Amino acid sequence: MYETFGFENLTAPQAAVYFALAIGVVFGVLAQVTKFCFRRALVGEDRRAAAGVWFTALAVAVVGTQAAVAAELITFADHRFMISDLPVLAIAVGGLLFGAGMVLTRGCISRLTVLTGSGNLRAAVVVLIFAVVAHMTLKGLLAPVRTALGSVTVDLGENISLAALPGGALLCTAVIALAALAIAYRSGNSIWMLGLAAAIGLLAPLAWVGTGYILYDDFDPVAMESLSFTSPAADTLFWSIASTSISPGFGSGLLGGVIVGALAASLIFGGFTWQSFSSPREMGRYASGAVLMGVGGVLAGGCTLGAGLSGVPTLSVAALLAIVMIAVGAKVTHALLSQGASSDSAPSPTRHPLPAE
Repeated sequence: MYETFGFENLTAPQAAVYFALAIGVVFGVLAQVTKFCFRRALVGEDRRAAAGVWFTALAVAVVGTQAAVAAELITFADHRFMISDLPVLAIAVGGLLFGAGMVLTRGCISRLTVLTGSGNLRAAVVVLIFAVVAHMTLKGLLAPVRTALGSVTVDLGENISLAALPGGALLCTAVIALAALAIAYRSGNSIWMLGLAAAIGLLAPLAWVGTGYILYDDFDPVAMESLSFTSPAADTLFWSIASTSISPGFGSGLLGGVIVGALAASLIFGGFTWQSFSSPREMGRYASGAVLMGVGGVLAGGCTLGAGLSGVPTLSVAALLAIVMIAVGAKVTHALLSQGASSDSAPSPTRHPLPAE
């Protein structure tokens, strides 16, 4: 479709960067205001309210994405989420590692990217380490680990999507959306907050349609992408180092937009605060979590946005397995950390604040 616009000085890949930048700015603003984070929805002190925000976004993303598929604007037939040979071991291990990592860093990578824009230097360090390790897992020293784990597959045949179940895509979409909305209804959030969450959810199908339909160009193709942070972080790191040799892509625009949007929101609405590590031990914990998320995000095929908010709406079995394993990893790690804390010496009557999420 892009070729019908008649642009002479702007190719589809270049337009994709500007489109991603706009999507990222909006996400950054909304995520900063709503404190959008999958980790908070699972194990946060305000998990009920956080879950309401996250699942409202998921409900809208599922309905919007499947509506675009039904309208034949996009198709996921050839997308990596729909491979018949499911790399089950890589996804399972990756999901567990990512879930553990986001508990150690007190935020999923999308949340930490947003926090980077609001002056949180802890988050900035995590994002940097995450990008380096993700790139190592994709194309560097850790690539053999990815290849080895990815070689263990299960042939799903035609059952690569939930749409293959009785009732098809329509029933699966309705079940997921209604279940997510039920969680949102019981969350106690205001209509305003849920409305902002719904706006976040709309960004996922908007990105799918934008890259898969509006920017589609036979002569200069653009990969169909949506909200994700694993591959974009690695790509942005590589582009920032070798920008004279390679061009930025959708992921670089998205990542940059999120930071700019979060910065603007934190300055306008309040919340911008310089924060850093309080001790070497804390830095070690966050660095360890960043490494786990970097490896895990690549193995699982996406983060809580790539496999969750953007992946689950495709009805992909691979994406669903990834987000479930991320949740399991987070829950188990949180339980182990809580058990370890309770076995320490008697707590001081003075409560020490935890690092900001």
